Amino acid sequence: MRPVIAVPALALALGAGAAGCAVDTAAPARAAQRFHAALSAHREEAACALLARRTAERLPDRGQSCADALRELRLGPGGAVAEVSVWGDEALVRLRGDTLFLHRYADGWRVRAAGCTPAGDLPYDCEVDD
Repeated sequence: MRPVIAVPALALALGAGAAGCAVDTAAPARAAQRFHAALSAHREEAACALLARRTAERLPDRGQSCADALRELRLGPGGAVAEVSVWGDEALVRLRGDTLFLHRYADGWRVRAAGCTPAGDLPYDCEVDD
């Protein structure tokens, strides 16, 4: 069974509606695009370096590297940015071919989940998740 990630709907609503606050959507969008660019270039090690630590640790099966796990998943192409929502240190980035969840750490935005698809009234169903 694939992991499911919950989107804090209230936080999304509050973050999107914050008046007068300039929200940086470019940085998480760039991180999501770098992740998919590394995958497209078959640079899975570089893609693993863009994952949140916990995500990278949980991704592989026993005896498998993070890069091998990403190779096996064969995530679809990312494509152009369609939408970015940021609420605090969390972000959702919709690319034309994928939806990703990111978290902002001291060293920048990292991918917490990728290969995500909406699951109706349930949270997102993600191929890569922490």
